[in-house]
Amino acid sequence: MPQLTFVGIVFSGTGKGKRFVQLPWVKRQIEENLGFSPYGGTLNLRLSKAETEKRRLLDVAEGVRVVPEQRFYPGKLFLAEIDAQRCAVVLPIVPNYPVDILEVIAPDCLRNKLGLADGSFVVTTVRF
Repeated sequence: MPQLTFVGIVFSGTGKGKRFVQLPWVKRQIEENLGFSPYGGTLNLRLSKAETEKRRLLDVAEGVRVVPEQRFYPGKLFLAEIDAQRCAVVLPIVPNYPVDILEVIAPDCLRNKLGLADGSFVVTTVRF
């Protein structure tokens, strides 16, 4: 399976990812398609310009589709790994969504489990 490696910097988001992951229909699709129940939040990674160019390759990759309920936008999921921790990258298919952000979900709070804080550098391997 092809893979890409991204280096990003942890930053605090707005909480929208947390609300999204906690929606019952989103949680159900993650569990069914990825085999884990997501922790109630996302790890936000800011990408450099060079990393953002690589991230654009995920736009055209198939991924696992997140089928939305009414009033919501779709998304894609990609299995990933950070420091041997199983996780996934969520790619919201939302107008004007920033391309320099990688949102990561996992069964556990990655910030706590890996001792991450805003400004920490993180290497994420994404399978697509």
